Amino acid sequence: MHTELQVLLTAAVTIACLHTFSGPDHYIPFIALSKARNWSFGKTLWWTIICGCGHVWSSILLGLGGAAIGWSLSKVEWLEEVRGGLAGWMLLGFGIVYGIWGMMNVYKNKTHKHFDIEQEGDIYVYEHQHGSAVRSNERHKVTPWVMFIIFLLGPCEPMIPLLYFPAARNSLSGMLLMICVYTFVTLATMIFMVVLGFYGISIFKTSQLEKYMHPLGGLTIFICGAGMVFMGW
Repeated sequence: MHTELQVLLTAAVTIACLHTFSGPDHYIPFIALSKARNWSFGKTLWWTIICGCGHVWSSILLGLGGAAIGWSLSKVEWLEEVRGGLAGWMLLGFGIVYGIWGMMNVYKNKTHKHFDIEQEGDIYVYEHQHGSAVRSNERHKVTPWVMFIIFLLGPCEPMIPLLYFPAARNSLSGMLLMICVYTFVTLATMIFMVVLGFYGISIFKTSQLEKYMHPLGGLTIFICGAGMVFMGW
């Protein structure tokens, strides 16, 4: 379990970083609100952490659903000898399905949430497709609490299988460690990007990665599962 947990923790760190870096909506709205409302550095970080916690907690709640399945399987005696291998195969399968679903969304140019920043400093959120026009009545003005609700309702789906594996191995400590690492890395990445933006530093061009967020998550899960199944990680 020790080596397997290291692989899962690496996957959790990778997904948390990719999910945050490739989604400008994880940090640009806080930078814009900070400048528009003349927030202090402390207040900017406070709202980043509050919204980030809502985003992480909703992801963990989804992940606990996968953990419940894994915990149930850990109680089935006839699965005792194969449950570790089964968990690896499920990670691999989830990675394939999730990655294909993500690529289909890229190909279909599926609608997604987007933030629009006006010259006056106001921020609006709306659903759109890349390259499509947006009507003014389809946009909704963003306030800090609206931001929190948006993050609360926008979890990171790849957390579901990552919590499944330690649960299948009946490892509560492994689950708690996964949750802590995922939470810390997500919040740290959000804060890092917001701090850079707050001081006017722009060294990452991540907007083009946004539509590939789900395929990248699926690829990470697939590599994790494939390593466990075929390479003995």
